[in-house]
Amino acid sequence: MLDVPIYGRIATLELFRPHGETQDYLFISTERYKFCVLQWDTESGELITRAMGDVSDRIGRPTDNGQIGIIDPDCRLIGLHLYDGLFKVIPFDNKGQLKEAFNIRLEELQVLDIKFLYGCAKPTIAVLYQDNKDARHVKTYEVLLKEKDFSEGPWQQNNLDNGAGLLIPVPMPLGGVIIIGEQTIVYCSASVFKAIPIRQSITKAYGRVDADGSRYLLSDHAGLLHLLVITHEKERVTGLKVELLGETSAASTISYLDNGCVYVGSSYGDSQLIKLHLQPDNRGQYVEILQRFVNLGPIVDFCVVDLERQGQGQVVTCSGAFKDGSLRIVRNGIGINEQASAELPGIKGIWSLRSSTVDMFDTFLVVSFVSETRILAMNSEDELEETEIEGFVSDAQSLFCQDAIHDQLVQVTASSVRLVSAASRKLLTDWRVPTGFSIIVATANATQVFLATGGGNLVYLEIGEGSLTEVKHLEIEFDVSCLDINPIGDNSMRSELAVVGLWRDYSVRIYSLPNLEFITTLHFGENVPPRSVLLCRFEGIAYLLCGLGDGHLFNFILNMSTGELSDRKKISLGTKAITLRTFRSKNTTHVFAASDRPTVIYSSNRKLLYSNVNLKEVNHMCPFNSLSFPDSLAIAKEDLLTIGSIDDIQKLHIRAVPLGEHARRICHQEQSRTFAICSVKYSQTNIEETETHFVRLLDDQTFEVLSSYQLDTYENGCSILSCSFTDDNNSYYCVGTAYVLPEENEPNKGRILVFSVEDAKLQLVTEKETKGSVYNLNAFNGKLLAGINQKIQLYKWVLRDDGSRELQSECGHHGHILALYVQSRGDFIVVGDLMKSISLLIYKHEEGAIEERARDYNANWMTAVEILDDDIYLGAENNFNLFTVRKNSDAATDEERGKLEVVGEYHLGEFVNLFRHGSLVMRLPDSESSQIPTVIFGTVNGVIGVIASLPQEQYQFLEKLQINLVKVIKGVGGLSHEQWRSFSNERKTVDAKNFLDGDLIESFLDLSRNRMEEIATAMAVPVEELCKRVEEMTRLH
Repeated sequence: MLDVPIYGRIATLELFRPHGETQDYLFISTERYKFCVLQWDTESGELITRAMGDVSDRIGRPTDNGQIGIIDPDCRLIGLHLYDGLFKVIPFDNKGQLKEAFNIRLEELQVLDIKFLYGCAKPTIAVLYQDNKDARHVKTYEVLLKEKDFSEGPWQQNNLDNGAGLLIPVPMPLGGVIIIGEQTIVYCSASVFKAIPIRQSITKAYGRVDADGSRYLLSDHAGLLHLLVITHEKERVTGLKVELLGETSAASTISYLDNGCVYVGSSYGDSQLIKLHLQPDNRGQYVEILQRFVNLGPIVDFCVVDLERQGQGQVVTCSGAFKDGSLRIVRNGIGINEQASAELPGIKGIWSLRSSTVDMFDTFLVVSFVSETRILAMNSEDELEETEIEGFVSDAQSLFCQDAIHDQLVQVTASSVRLVSAASRKLLTDWRVPTGFSIIVATANATQVFLATGGGNLVYLEIGEGSLTEVKHLEIEFDVSCLDINPIGDNSMRSELAVVGLWRDYSVRIYSLPNLEFITTLHFGENVPPRSVLLCRFEGIAYLLCGLGDGHLFNFILNMSTGELSDRKKISLGTKAITLRTFRSKNTTHVFAASDRPTVIYSSNRKLLYSNVNLKEVNHMCPFNSLSFPDSLAIAKEDLLTIGSIDDIQKLHIRAVPLGEHARRICHQEQSRTFAICSVKYSQTNIEETETHFVRLLDDQTFEVLSSYQLDTYENGCSILSCSFTDDNNSYYCVGTAYVLPEENEPNKGRILVFSVEDAKLQLVTEKETKGSVYNLNAFNGKLLAGINQKIQLYKWVLRDDGSRELQSECGHHGHILALYVQSRGDFIVVGDLMKSISLLIYKHEEGAIEERARDYNANWMTAVEILDDDIYLGAENNFNLFTVRKNSDAATDEERGKLEVVGEYHLGEFVNLFRHGSLVMRLPDSESSQIPTVIFGTVNGVIGVIASLPQEQYQFLEKLQINLVKVIKGVGGLSHEQWRSFSNERKTVDAKNFLDGDLIESFLDLSRNRMEEIATAMAVPVEELCKRVEEMTRLH
């Protein structure tokens, strides 16, 4: 899979194939009016830019219904509808190259859809539009390329269904166009008009099944998938038929692949790969879901909680919309799901063994201690119990154990190498170390044993049937710290190479087997000895991994034929010595690095990735694939042996809790160990759709619904908060609501409901009516702060004479258009307004009043705000930009102090719904990154991102790196990174400032060594230093 960054928000995406070409090209236009044509180069495995350009006009009103980009079926031109009243044409010349673009005036201002028709001598478009009386019509135009104008098309169709919103051009031989409405589907061409009624629905996407266009898949807003069939006699259309196939996610796009397989892309739920069957299943559905592709969007709310209480945050999101609504639990790192454990202090090593080479599963687990070796095996009750292998020495420490060929087992101790029959468990032969020496380290595979004794003696043995043969002995000048002969060549039973790590020389040497001929030496340039070396293969590429005693890991690409090493990379995994072992999961080999920060190393897109394991320190690990614990790992910590299965190997883990309804707000309450959500259930009756709003209480471990409270008719849950009040130790859930009446533009009535949790049930303690929608709630110095329409209102918690409690209004502050987003810190209140940007209020205790202290006078339409520190506030606005403002406390004049100064600006390209303080990673006290505060954001597209506030020195260093990276890493399609990240709205476009693109900076680690050195030279900083600084950044998320 290829994953490339596009420096733009994609507005239109079309495949086309120019005449004489053997493959499709991809046309992309972005929301900032840039376009490019991309081609896939099979030889280099890269995307090539064939054409690019800018199609913006100096004047013009951007279309309300979004950009439309279409390509003539005969590849004569590309058509774009970007501004009201204009149709832009980019013609092709006869070689398939693009010529200069021009505009044609389009009379229809409210365009809903435009498509090219098939089989027309001149390029012809059909335009679906709405007139000023809200009636909808279709008109056709021929595009005259020479005259740069339109001429009247072959037909038009007036007064369509009021909900008509989609045109489907039908290929030849039928031709014409299908018009999809909310109550009818119409087929239209110059000579034929056919219409059929359908059940009321809004069709969001279509996909063509047959090349001749006689069948189409349609998906509506409820995720119902229909098949539309055009019946025809030869080339004359005789009618239309619609059949319901089943239910999928609400589709945004449908692509019929082949053989009944369809890709359903969804913005409101998970995308799916489905198979269509000829016969219905027991639920009457013709649809089978083969695979799901996770989509967190739209994230309308989330909270950051530490559910496992391990000091690691998890994000619980309200994701999806309508019937595809769900909660998603997102956490970083790989979890080990414990299945068995035993207290065994002082473990020095663990290995798994099989009772026969043809066995699928491991039988024994050998556990080594300072002066003994114990052997564990699974009994019939699925329990680990101690057993014996007669031929093994039990009163000495094992240095290494291994399955060998001919159903044999190998045990290496300080004094000997023992070969044991797996069937009889008896000793077959042994190799003893010469008197006065002892074995320090050893390793083995199925046919070879490699060991080192004190004084720098290397011994290489080969395993035969019942025999151990010493093939080579080599004396070197230093003591050996680690060895490896893991077979990664064509023969999986033996290795051609041996790797040796040395204590005093701080180096690694590579020898060839069987003669131990020296090939090369590796010096790390650090006075730290290697403690573990491993030969391994990922995605067909051979690597050498070296773990040092201080927690650093080096990786090199290894040339198997010459033994040469290249592409040296270094990463810090922890602070203690690393032990490396391979294991298999889902038929792929990965590497486990045991240390104080255990990590799994895996490969994706031919790039090594590191994912932390959610465990504290791990000393030893080995794979243990037994019948009762398939694909598991045995893990030894200081005094504990654990067996557990491992999660899928990926950086983020996402668990879904389907709700079947739309969760709009969520919060967590530590005291009751619960979540509370505000949700909407949609139900469809024959006449209309109805909405019912609930407050639901969920268990924070199982996520089952414990209790529900139904809101009134027309009442929507708008905000939710867990808080406690002054002089009251209880925790309460406060819910802010609004009565959304069809005839009102803005709600002018709402409620604040205060619930307590008793016996896992929601109990309504009190309610307070408000004069508007309660958009947000904040705990504020033991009181409750609410944003209600254009007002900020503060309520205190009052004890009545009868012992009950109620909310009583204390003070308020007017002067907003809509106070949609509010955050507080101490006595300061930061308000994000619908359209008046950010303002800062302060609560004065003496007067019991809220006053405005400062505001940003720019007109930004806000979508979220957060307080970064006492003086800096972060905002997101509806043109996909982020900005920060600063409070000028030390300014000379009142006027200056009353202004919030804009200090940072950046184009994120995502619609942010909210910010929350927190982190998805374990904060380790020893790392620099643990001191850097982070904010997590969630967006409509389902992106979870992190914004970190960097110290000045680090910011300047990384800014310099970013400037150099932009010169080296070019975006696809010739799109400019500086232009993409520049803050841009209707009024201004300015370069980004005081924000850095973390994704771009981290891509430094994926560059080739030559590219890295190029950048290091430009910055006058060593490559190692650059890698270290960038890796430190990656620890933030």
